[in-house]
Amino acid sequence: MVVMGLALNQENTVLCTGSRDNYIKLWDIETGTCTLQNNLSRNLVTHIKWIPNQDSVAQTSEDKCLRTWDTRILQESHVFAKKQYIQTCCDVSDDGNYCVTSSNGFGGQGCEATLWDLRQNKGICEYKGHSQTTASCIFLPSMPSVSKTLIATSSHDCSVKIWDQNTTECLCTLALDGAGPLTSLTAYGDGSICCASFNTGVHLLSVNEDANGIITLIKKAQY
Repeated sequence: MVVMGLALNQENTVLCTGSRDNYIKLWDIETGTCTLQNNLSRNLVTHIKWIPNQDSVAQTSEDKCLRTWDTRILQESHVFAKKQYIQTCCDVSDDGNYCVTSSNGFGGQGCEATLWDLRQNKGICEYKGHSQTTASCIFLPSMPSVSKTLIATSSHDCSVKIWDQNTTECLCTLALDGAGPLTSLTAYGDGSICCASFNTGVHLLSVNEDANGIITLIKKAQY
């Protein structure tokens, strides 16, 4: 069935994929062969992220769980507490200590992002404010011009939000009216963010912090 998640290890030698067929698989990049696979009942994979500097991946699922896998043997390392709604996406911090996941939902129910501590295997806090499914969540890279540690989310409510990772405060919101559901995000060290949409292609955004510490998010281009 549909492959929903994939991630490369840091050496770009192993690809991890996950599907709605409940399988998670490891592939040798050079030969294209599947080296390990595991089928877990009801684990309809939604997203996968390799944990930096570890033989481990984080994975979200339609069973509402975040789980980690030991890629040396492709067995579950830990299954985190189940959320109320399907977990749609995950990202891992550069230091490998934290994971953020986003949640399906409607009418403001669910729709949050959740921060997890991968060292203590527990949830830390939630970022609430979207009114429809939060489809994507990412840790923003450290930027010379920004003093805070930031998380970005995009939602089917046509908005992108920037959050203070530590306080959970929503620092700014950018509405992309007419774009339809916003499906994915990727970020760069210069403060640029690319946001994919259903209806209007890819939007190039920019995160900035002024002299008073106010974070802003502006749209720079559309492709």
